[in-house]
Amino acid sequence: MQTAKMKKDESFLGKLGGTLARKKKSKEVSDLQEEGKNAIIASMQPSCAELLPEDTLLEENAERSILDPTSRDDPKFIDLQKVLIDWINNELVEERIIVKDLEEDLYDGQVLQKLFEKLCERKLNVAEVTQSEIGQKQKLQTVLEAVNDVLRPEGWAIEWGVDSIHSKNLVAIVFLLVALAMHFQAPIRLPEHVSVQVVVVKKKEGLLHTSHVTKELTTTTEMMMGRFERDAFDTLLDHAPDKLNVVKTSLITFVNKHLNKLNLEVTELESQFADGVYLVLLMGLLEDYFVPLYNFYLTPESFEQKVHNVAFAFELMQDGGLKKPKARPEDVVNLNLKSTLRVLYNLFTNYKNSE
Repeated sequence: MQTAKMKKDESFLGKLGGTLARKKKSKEVSDLQEEGKNAIIASMQPSCAELLPEDTLLEENAERSILDPTSRDDPKFIDLQKVLIDWINNELVEERIIVKDLEEDLYDGQVLQKLFEKLCERKLNVAEVTQSEIGQKQKLQTVLEAVNDVLRPEGWAIEWGVDSIHSKNLVAIVFLLVALAMHFQAPIRLPEHVSVQVVVVKKKEGLLHTSHVTKELTTTTEMMMGRFERDAFDTLLDHAPDKLNVVKTSLITFVNKHLNKLNLEVTELESQFADGVYLVLLMGLLEDYFVPLYNFYLTPESFEQKVHNVAFAFELMQDGGLKKPKARPEDVVNLNLKSTLRVLYNLFTNYKNSE
């Protein structure tokens, strides 16, 4: 009887152990599913590291946008910032202002004030230097009101404000600068099709909700140029594309007339000017001076060396009294035919009677 009782107890314990094991396994599966669900949700939301304390301290129904880290590292977005920084520094060279970082250097309104005054050729009634947050926001308010008064009649969507600029919202700052560059016909070439992902955080019923939104900062060159005063070359391409080969032939004849003096000859415009060497030599011939060989790379190998050459040629053009080309050095190096033709056409119209 005692043996039978022991067997019965063992059987009971075995069933109990099996039940507990099944429950434990079921819990592990449930926990694993929950962990997977949380991982999926987390991948769709900004990480804690991306959300700053001020991003979570929102009033009910208020929202804040944060640049997605992957967009911040996008080469095209970085290139756009560099183009804008170079433009600002060129415009404000007489003010001895050097911008290195758009977020850190533009948030307080000081640089924006100087840039807008230079572009508009008028002074704004604001304090020159303001250290306090209130003073900075008051200056920004005045500057942005003046900017918006100029841009709004042209149909610009206002994607910036005092709070977004002062909180160093890079997307808002870039939107503003792109609008100013396009409106005032800046002599720069903005990179095409630059878009960024923005995480929008909104507070609703006490909870934070996030969503991803794509912001288009630039479109095609043709569409952006539509806001500029179009030049003769634009008109030629739009209304007489059949004459493009005639134009290319004329440009080849023009450049060879001068390059032949150095026993050089061009047959392909876009490829033979892409490293900048012929452009530099051509400017020396047109302006009748010798360009020291240490100023440029005679046999450039890297992309950077080629860009250096083309940029140097652009400087020589400006020294000769020409406006800074709207094409970017990078476009010429990348064999962009329109950019190369635009640069050469500008030289042709200014030097076609030179011997």
